Amino acid sequence: MKKMMIPAAFLLFAIACGSNEEKKAEEPATTATEEKKEDVSANPDYKAGLALIGKNDCLTCHKVSETSTGPAYKDVAAKYANAADTTIDRLAHTIIKGGSGHWGTIPMTPHPNLSVEDAKQMVKYVLLLNQ
Repeated sequence: MKKMMIPAAFLLFAIACGSNEEKKAEEPATTATEEKKEDVSANPDYKAGLALIGKNDCLTCHKVSETSTGPAYKDVAAKYANAADTTIDRLAHTIIKGGSGHWGTIPMTPHPNLSVEDAKQMVKYVLLLNQ
């Protein structure tokens, strides 16, 4: 009886450990979404918008991944993930004229010295953070 238990225990141990080959096969391949996240920084809209945000006071109230005085850029990007050109125009005008009520009670200060094109470029950068 003892002679049979040793091989049985060894067999159970071998089965329980398995092989790394099986685990590697179960790991999902890189998706197209993950590849886009890596490539987004090469997008000219990303680079131009990031540069404009860095030159202005945007980072005083906003951060990329966490809520500060204003919403996180990634939260804005998620909310407007399927933004049409009209949404980009509307958000650009909100940056220029200021606004309130969309993200709580704290109003966004106006930025009247920004051109419409620069504000649109900033919006495009923020929306790219959702990709």
